[in-house]
Formats: sequence, C-alpha cells, structure tokens
Amino acid sequence: MTSIDTFDVLTLTDEARNVVLDALSAEAPSDSLALWIEVTGTKGAGYTYDLYFSELNLAPSDAAVGRDGEVTIVVPAASIDRLKGSRLEFQSDGGGGLVLVNPNSPTPEEAHPGLPAEILAYGISGPTALAALDVLEDQVNPSIASHGGRADLVALDEDKKVAYIKLSGGCQGCAMSRMTLSQGIETMLKESIPELTGVLDVTDHASGENPFYSKE
Repeated sequence: MTSIDTFDVLTLTDEARNVVLDALSAEAPSDSLALWIEVTGTKGAGYTYDLYFSELNLAPSDAAVGRDGEVTIVVPAASIDRLKGSRLEFQSDGGGGLVLVNPNSPTPEEAHPGLPAEILAYGISGPTALAALDVLEDQVNPSIASHGGRADLVALDEDKKVAYIKLSGGCQGCAMSRMTLSQGIETMLKESIPELTGVLDVTDHASGENPFYSKE
C-alpha cells in the first residue's frame, strides 16, 4: 500500500474537497471512510470512472492510499497509472457535479478490445483521420445524439482512405445502425472528405441492448 505521505496519484480542488467532505459527513461521520476512485472502462477517447465511499481498511495491499487535506483517497492498483496526474474538480454547469480531469487516455487496445491489431495500427493521427474526427464531432455525433448514439473513429487507413467506425450508445446493437452508417455517417464523411473511399463498421453489435446479429 502506498504511504499516505507519498500519495501523488491525483489531487482535489478546494471546491471538490469541500463537496466530498460534506458528502462524507452526511454519509457517516467516521474517520474510517475513504473516497475510492477507480477506472471502470472506456468510453470514446476517454476512461469511465467510479467514485464512492468505502471503508479504508478494505483497501488492498497494492492500492495507493493518500490524503488530500482532510480527505483520504484510495486508488486500486489497476487504476493508479491511468489516473496519475488527475485532478478532481467541481463544475457548476448542468446542476453541478464532480468531474475528473485526467491527462491520460486509453490505449487503442484498451478502448477497442477484440479488434485486430492490424486495424488499430493504422491509428487516427494522419491528416485524413484528423479531418474525419472533426466531421464526426461537429456533424455526425450532434445529429445522432438525440437517439443516444455516438460514432467514434477507431482507425483510418491513410493509403486506401478507409475509415473504421465504432458505434456506441443507442446505435450499438440497433437494427437501424446499418442504415445510420451507410445513409448518414458515411454520407456526411464522404461529402466533407471526397477522397474517402470507404467507411467500415467495426462495432460489436452483439453486445448491444438489441443486437441484430450474433457472434459466430
């Protein structure tokens, strides 16, 4: 267990610390409770998190345990490197809430488990990929957000100009997702990027709420 004195995984802003302390006092005024923060998965280009209160004495021996002001924090071992340098803030927008600002992002393998390495190797840093990212963020995702859907660029073959798209939210496992891709997403991408020759869906629709096909 990392010493409380050498804890350097993440910090809390003054406002966030006060919110956590208020919640702790309402939960149970006990020095034995700690704020647990861990990475639970990925979403788009970032991680998803879980923040909760639990007993400090339940922390595994390989967890990082530290104190920020009067708040004791526990970070499970698997989340330490993924949270290194993060900051917990309180944002008043949208009713207010705690937001974790994390400088780290998932590796392609973490964000898209099960996809072939040869596809992920294309990356999304080339000029056509960057243009496709802009179209997805500015045009595509706002248009499908009303259905709870989202489209992310997994990779783009800069030589063949083929984009690999992953759908999530309401578009994952939806029987209409093929139409959404071909008549919506692909059309918008090709209109903005004429050199794009193909858009391929690499979504695992079988794990969605309403899958329209099953894995072999």
